[in-house]
Amino acid sequence: MANPASEQPIRRITALDVLRLLSELAAFAILALWGFLAWPFWSNIVFGIVTPGIAIVLWALFVSPKAVLSVHPFIRIVVELMVFVGATIALWGLDLPWLGLGFGVAAVAIGLAHRLRSL
Repeated sequence: MANPASEQPIRRITALDVLRLLSELAAFAILALWGFLAWPFWSNIVFGIVTPGIAIVLWALFVSPKAVLSVHPFIRIVVELMVFVGATIALWGLDLPWLGLGFGVAAVAIGLAHRLRSL
């Protein structure tokens, strides 16, 4: 009797997977940085921890390869865009509009390429 786990194809990690992971981590780091720098003391601790925490929970629930909730691909794309747009706006809020624009364009391009490859 064949083992069902052995019949599944092995998925190789590509450079696009690594770029997507790095863009996700950068978005979470940008949100934390915004929370710590854009608010006065005490508020900055809350925003610096809660803001990336919410983004990580949303990502784990809907976008992650092993997402907790199985939703329509459109919902996955919307949540992914919300996280990246949030990070872009956070950079603009830190008076770094060009860095924000560059990050937003790069993150969306990487996400689009990853989505097209998975089709």
